[in-house]
Amino acid sequence: MTDGDRDGRAAHGPARALRRVDAGLTAFGAPAPPAPARHADPRPAGDGEAPGAVCEAAPALVLLPDAAGPREAVSRLRSHGCWYPSAGADGAEVAFICDRGGVPQLWAGPVNSADVRLLDSSPDPVTEVSWSPDGRWIAYTTAPGGGEHSRVLCVRPDGTGRRVLAGADPGSTAYLGCWSHDGSALAVTVTAPPSLVPGDVRGRAPTDRGPSDRPLDGALPPAGWADRGGHATLLGASSYDAGTWNGPATVAATAATAATAATAATAATATVTGAPGGTPADVSAPAAATVRPDGGLSVYLIDPDGLASPVLLTTETHAATLRACDLSRDGSLVLLRRGPRGRREAVVRRTDDATATFALPVADGDPWIGRFSPDARTLWLRSNADREYAALLAVVLDADGRPDAASDGAQEAPHHASAVPPAVTPVATSVVAERDGCDLELLAMAHDGRTAALAWNTRGASELELVETFPALWGLPAPQAPDATGPARPIPLPHEVVTRVTAAGAGRLLLAMSGSQRRPGVWWAHEGVSLLRTPWSSKDEDAVPPSRPPVRPVPLRLTARDGLPLSGWYYRAPGRPPSVPAPCVIHLHGGPEEQERPVFHPLYHELTGRGLDVFAPDVRGSSGHGRSFVDADLGAGRFAALDDVADCAAHIVTTGLADPTRLAVMGRSYGGYLTFASLVGHPELFRTGVAVCGMSDFLTFFAATEPWLAESAAHKYGHPDRDRELLRSLSPMTRIDALRVPVLAVHGEHDTNVPPEESRQFVRAARERGLAAEMLTLRDEGHDFLRADNRRLFRRAAGDWMERHLLL
Repeated sequence: MTDGDRDGRAAHGPARALRRVDAGLTAFGAPAPPAPARHADPRPAGDGEAPGAVCEAAPALVLLPDAAGPREAVSRLRSHGCWYPSAGADGAEVAFICDRGGVPQLWAGPVNSADVRLLDSSPDPVTEVSWSPDGRWIAYTTAPGGGEHSRVLCVRPDGTGRRVLAGADPGSTAYLGCWSHDGSALAVTVTAPPSLVPGDVRGRAPTDRGPSDRPLDGALPPAGWADRGGHATLLGASSYDAGTWNGPATVAATAATAATAATAATAATATVTGAPGGTPADVSAPAAATVRPDGGLSVYLIDPDGLASPVLLTTETHAATLRACDLSRDGSLVLLRRGPRGRREAVVRRTDDATATFALPVADGDPWIGRFSPDARTLWLRSNADREYAALLAVVLDADGRPDAASDGAQEAPHHASAVPPAVTPVATSVVAERDGCDLELLAMAHDGRTAALAWNTRGASELELVETFPALWGLPAPQAPDATGPARPIPLPHEVVTRVTAAGAGRLLLAMSGSQRRPGVWWAHEGVSLLRTPWSSKDEDAVPPSRPPVRPVPLRLTARDGLPLSGWYYRAPGRPPSVPAPCVIHLHGGPEEQERPVFHPLYHELTGRGLDVFAPDVRGSSGHGRSFVDADLGAGRFAALDDVADCAAHIVTTGLADPTRLAVMGRSYGGYLTFASLVGHPELFRTGVAVCGMSDFLTFFAATEPWLAESAAHKYGHPDRDRELLRSLSPMTRIDALRVPVLAVHGEHDTNVPPEESRQFVRAARERGLAAEMLTLRDEGHDFLRADNRRLFRRAAGDWMERHLLL
């Protein structure tokens, strides 16, 4: 890019740059043809109404000293993991996360050479990576101090120019969205500091003033924040209270100013797939009660060079999640993922006036839910709308970003057809790839929109395939008909689970994989022919010392007391005859929407090495078994989930696998809650328990957790006001008098998702009742333990505790 290009973008801002045509290489197809611009310059200069308003809540760009480190870690771990790859513009180099130095850090290097370089040697763990399409910047998210508050940084591929793009303010959090297709701007989600109580600007008097001393309709200036010395451009009146979005049924035309918002909301309603009963939702209905009065999420487009002011795409108060997943090539449309767990949805908004043109339920799991085609006339989505399992859906859009067959304001369900041209009945939304009993869990699209990589979850293992897509059905030219797919080309995998798929230049894919016999690593595939391990990923034989090979788990299936099928993975300690019942640890995963997968778990390796079996089940509420299974634990269904734990214990005992007198329960996050709850709900079953970052009282949890997490958790567990008695009944602290066995609690000192007080109050109450109870607090860790020394300390402490109480 020339200096003239940079100067032009500085004058007009990122919004104008986003209208450029992307002529970059395809991911694993041919070069993409330029897409015609559908809009002229987004707004007239000097417009003082909401579409041209300014907001001083923009993140501040903070320059940092270079922190590139040596090409090799000073003290390299022999068995390290590499994950979250993102390729450069031509696919020859890859940025990735690696913990070879003991903490997840940002590295980069060629796909076919071990000559990698450390781009950021700071001790803050890296959690996400994204290389810009023009190859000039690598964006990444870090967790300062190992806590839950994160910030977004950028660095050049040679390690220079390191800077904070968002999240530098105390108490704020930022995380990555997508890049514009020309690489000129990065979408970033920023949370409001918890001390702020944002309101709906449509009900606020327009007292805020801009540089021209005009009212800032639609702006959310944060009281108490320092002046940034620059202003953000607000694209329309996009302030939005998540409580007013009544599920995926609400798609309303948003007015350009506060004065017309109420009229537009009254006049425009739309029915969207997934609405209960298919009835229209009235956007003027009263807002649902929120869980917490604080919190809020905003999505900005930020110029990493700092030459143009940030662009505010949308703001939602009381939001559970909000992420920009894709921008159309001309920058006129943005694809957002929003909503609480179990009720995620894709929303398409126009960037010039913030009008929401389309919404559809999407599945939990990977946040990168879909992509626009190059001409933005097809939207590809990984969705479980009106379905038990997620599939690949194609949505045909008109020139304004609305479903093409929904000109009357209504959208049919994916399995229905809408009458359009004579003799044919194409639909606005169609299922183009699906599998019975399997979730589509990862979706990657080529830049030309004509090749897709699909990763399917098949009973916990991954199956990968490539499909070619076509723009027309029944002889209709695109975009009158949804896209279809050609025959699938399966890609054989060397290990069980794919955790990420991304394009890496023309004809090349990058895959992050995990397996039961190895640490996470990155593979690359050329033309979908074969997979090659990158030289900087550890070898399979390096996963553990040669004398202790990993245990390969076997699947177990059982039936809960109410008839619901359950399953899990059983790890048998080496050297024990199958006929001898063993001391066993039931380990419960978090979420609850996570899923046990057949991958190498260092914790399980620690326990089996001490002569303990491990059973890792998926109780109701887990993903990978259909949407009904995920929703089976909602509200009062959580009591049945607690019974599932007891039923799992009964199954491994009655089948002769486990010794009934030497059972323990253990889990992390939601699994930590289940551990606390099982110890007091089924005190006769277990000799001990280890709860990691678990909730012990739902009411104290809701009062102290992150605002966005409180909003999301209310859907799963219950509302802290409306369902107060239910939450009290489900809380382990309510039945603490039933505790009979020793307990170990483990927590990260900076955990703000589940604050450490949740563990402290349970341990304190156990000690007051004369029981053995200890708490291990890990320094510089949050909800996830990311540092190698702390993970090792945790595994040894848990192993010592289990050995002490189960092997006596």
